[in-house]
Amino acid sequence: MAQQAYMTETDNGGSGPERPGSRLRRLMRRLLAGWRGDPRIWRRGIVLAVLALLLALVMLMHSRVPNTVGNLGSLTETFLPWLGLLIPVLLVFGLIRKSATALIAVLLPAIVWLNLFGGLLTDKTAGGGDLMVATHNVNADNPDPSATARDVASSGADLLALEELPASAVPVYEQALASTYRYHAVVGTVGLWSKYPMSDVKAVDIKLGWERAMRATVATPKGPLAVYVAHMPSVRVKVEAGFTARQRDKSADALGEAIADETLKRVVLLGDLNGTMNDRSLNAVTSQLRSTQGAAGSGFGFSWPASFPMARIDQIMVKGVEPKSSWTLPRTNSDHLPVAARVTLDTSS
Repeated sequence: MAQQAYMTETDNGGSGPERPGSRLRRLMRRLLAGWRGDPRIWRRGIVLAVLALLLALVMLMHSRVPNTVGNLGSLTETFLPWLGLLIPVLLVFGLIRKSATALIAVLLPAIVWLNLFGGLLTDKTAGGGDLMVATHNVNADNPDPSATARDVASSGADLLALEELPASAVPVYEQALASTYRYHAVVGTVGLWSKYPMSDVKAVDIKLGWERAMRATVATPKGPLAVYVAHMPSVRVKVEAGFTARQRDKSADALGEAIADETLKRVVLLGDLNGTMNDRSLNAVTSQLRSTQGAAGSGFGFSWPASFPMARIDQIMVKGVEPKSSWTLPRTNSDHLPVAARVTLDTSS
């Protein structure tokens, strides 16, 4: 039985097989026909246009959003990429309202968002790299630390930083990682495991009163590398206080001072900074180091919460070395995703 071709009206009034895209063209013609000659398309949707302009302004001027009330500026910057979800919502409402004014206005936040985050949508990963590094907030309440240790060790990282290590679980992590990493050091609640010798291990004072940051010199095959491991204080969103991050901000400033005083030219920072690269409160750190995700990643690399990642608060940052690739590792028993990167050591520095 011969297959019957689906026939439809063509542009010249005849009939024939429906061409790809013809249905979309018909829908667009009907839409424009409903708008053509209607002077209200410019008067409708003024509120939508104003909302679009405000959205563009917030994204463009996010560094000017004040922190004086509930650290609103830092809260906005933490979830800044997600403001882009409002753009298609405004677009749909503009179409429903048949408002040319609103549709034109929506172009502004779209352009601003692409300018801020468009680069993260492209794949910047490259092959090679002298060293693979990884970091993971393992969660103090981790129900199976041994399994988590094995999971992250299987990534093949040469250097592995762990944060939120309770004293009771340190021996478990040490035993689980002993066969993969010959060298390790734990300072307070953070630790560094390495396939290469380490020296000059010391705590870094981040103004907390207890130890949550450390520094070590790693003797890589291509020379010494200063490695910092840090776990910034947690931030909270409270109805009565807003985005509370004062202690985190103070610790970030202290960490930035320590990095500024570093004598080695090649530096890697691994850790849970409890903040994103957009957060102005981390400027003391982010102004000195490059994010491997921004330089050599694919996508946003969100790491928290593990069940539905919404923000990149676990960071791998570098100075004097070249990022080649950056990615998140599979979920473990923690509430954070591990993150990893490959870097090339700059032997000329």
